[in-house]
Amino acid sequence: MRDPLSNVVKDIKPSGIRKFFDIVSEMKDAISLGVGEPDFDTPWHIREEGIYSLERGQTFYTSNTGLKELKKEIAKYLERKINVEYDYDSEIIVTVGGSEAIDIACRAMLDPGDEVLVPQPSYVSYVPCVKLTHAVPVIINLKEENQFRLTKEELLESITDKTKLLVLPFPNNPTGAIMEEKDLEEIAKICVEKDIYVLSDEIYSELTYGTDHVSIASFPGMRDRTVVINGFSKGFAMTGWRLGYAAAPAIIMEQMLKIHQFAIMCAPTTSQYAAVDALQHGEKDVQRMRESYNQRRRFLMHSFKEMGIDCFEPFGAFYVFPNIKKFGLSSEEFATRLLQEEKVAVVPGTAFGDCGEGFLRISYAYSLDNLKLALSKIKSFVDRLN
Repeated sequence: MRDPLSNVVKDIKPSGIRKFFDIVSEMKDAISLGVGEPDFDTPWHIREEGIYSLERGQTFYTSNTGLKELKKEIAKYLERKINVEYDYDSEIIVTVGGSEAIDIACRAMLDPGDEVLVPQPSYVSYVPCVKLTHAVPVIINLKEENQFRLTKEELLESITDKTKLLVLPFPNNPTGAIMEEKDLEEIAKICVEKDIYVLSDEIYSELTYGTDHVSIASFPGMRDRTVVINGFSKGFAMTGWRLGYAAAPAIIMEQMLKIHQFAIMCAPTTSQYAAVDALQHGEKDVQRMRESYNQRRRFLMHSFKEMGIDCFEPFGAFYVFPNIKKFGLSSEEFATRLLQEEKVAVVPGTAFGDCGEGFLRISYAYSLDNLKLALSKIKSFVDRLN
């Protein structure tokens, strides 16, 4: 029989995050610090709005681009948060999570042979989404000594005449790194000069500590060459609602909408009604969760210091990315042994790119009690290694 499978798809590796998650799900009494999912329930007033929408019989398709009321709220939110104005009718689309937005943006913008700059360590979906368009991912290895920020030198070294798109994944998963205004200003100038578009994944924009999030779309010349990706899963604790969105110039959005129409139709209606309430009344909830994450972040940094584990201080998302090279084990070996010997699951840094070797991703989207127990077990493991 003829091979029924696509060679492109067969060559894509399964997610390294899911591997450890699947093992933990079968292991009794294991503690997982591996999944990037808030431990908070979706705030009640948001859930209530979803429930009420069902009771009102609002169970039909929305517009392909999303509920008009929601798109208007998203436009207000973006103007308020990143100081960029978008037309709700032609420049915003509501998607099934931020992941769909990434996928359809890549498919709408890329042709075979186009080069896409992907800074790593970073979220696992970027490279596969690029490969599925038959474009070419070009990896930029970010460095711990630069706090895993993208520098102008690294960007310039990676640009060729085939470069079309830069993925900008900040605040970053898995490192927790952020890009500040001074960092983005240099990147923006290069993008304008070299005529490069940007896919700015800002799903963790609500989760920064000690500094406000800045979007590259707000810099001169960048609004019309940037696709902003965001959603409700991280900041509003709405992972299972599967709701994200993209904001982009109409010329790009028109093509993204085609793909969304044929592949998806529209995002879940109930989730969209709940998201309207989240944007209208959820600011205090976000602040409360952010303060709790920050407390956990500081606890982890203090614990690593006491253990003698090196870890640069992250100021975004809800991850730390400790350096475990001193122990002489690969990231995979360290994570596997920690799971087997102490029943604590973390994710090897290599799940997010080869340059993640020697690091681990640890999520602090878990209760402080769970973190304390897990850290005591990690300390026992590290003491044995020492």
